Amino acid sequence: MTKTPQDKQNAADLKQVRVMINPKSGLKSSFDALRVAMDKHWETPDREITYQFTQSLADSERKVQKAIAEGIDLLLVAGGDGTISSIGRLLVGTNVCLGTIPTGSGNGMARHFGVPLSPSGAASVLANGQVLDMDVGLLNERPFFITCSMAWDAAIVRSFEKMPIRGILPYVFAGVYEFFEYRAQPVTLVLDEQESFTVKDPLVCTVANLSQYGGGAIIAPTAQPDDGILELVIARRQDVPMLIANLGKLISGAIQDIPQVIHRRFRHLVAQRPQPAAIQVDGELIDCPAKLTITCRTGGIRMLVPAKNIKQ
Repeated sequence: MTKTPQDKQNAADLKQVRVMINPKSGLKSSFDALRVAMDKHWETPDREITYQFTQSLADSERKVQKAIAEGIDLLLVAGGDGTISSIGRLLVGTNVCLGTIPTGSGNGMARHFGVPLSPSGAASVLANGQVLDMDVGLLNERPFFITCSMAWDAAIVRSFEKMPIRGILPYVFAGVYEFFEYRAQPVTLVLDEQESFTVKDPLVCTVANLSQYGGGAIIAPTAQPDDGILELVIARRQDVPMLIANLGKLISGAIQDIPQVIHRRFRHLVAQRPQPAAIQVDGELIDCPAKLTITCRTGGIRMLVPAKNIKQ
């Protein structure tokens, strides 16, 4: 289904609503609370609400395609950033709106938009939300919505995925472990065919569409979801002492005040590395070739967000 101009700008206009739940992402104990919130804030005589649980990536993809074919107006996805991203990729360029019910460990998308981190709170706030035409990043044509990373910040995900529990503390442990194991590759970057430079020892090399990694770590505080621009943030390994001394700025949203941090805004980027290596994409690790192309697709997906995020 091809995306066309829509008059539906408010949650009240979204009549066919499907709540898609990843049962592995922490909702088990609060599903009843979510149902109560949906009944209270979403139920109207002219709205139909259905629920589905996803059993695997293939199962979720099949169910999303079915939802698109059935003309569902809104998919409210209860899961972490990885689940929301894997489902959202299939909605790019369609008329189906995406909403996030955060139940993951990082919840970078929800945090960026100020969606409450409790499922019932998210359902309540989004019931009065508005639709935003949000930009989408494309990594070698693969959509992403939050961040993609190609250095130590990607390697962390490899160790985090092996952790038996989720949360911020295991993520910190993964970061410490990978800091000592990580071997940097130099990367040459060409931005909008105008600027070219090489970073020999990148520790952080992140492209951001939204502001957060998740868990409160604000990597790109000026990133906006609908400005047609992606943001590049780079920190070199040689600057680790300075970065550690300024770690609080990553939480406070003042990372760009650290002089050693490289910050650029772009629409089109080409990155060349000596060897293929895995990339972090919205919290998931994927194998990628040595050469990467990253572009911004303006207004690629319809997002239901709290009304305060819509420019008047």
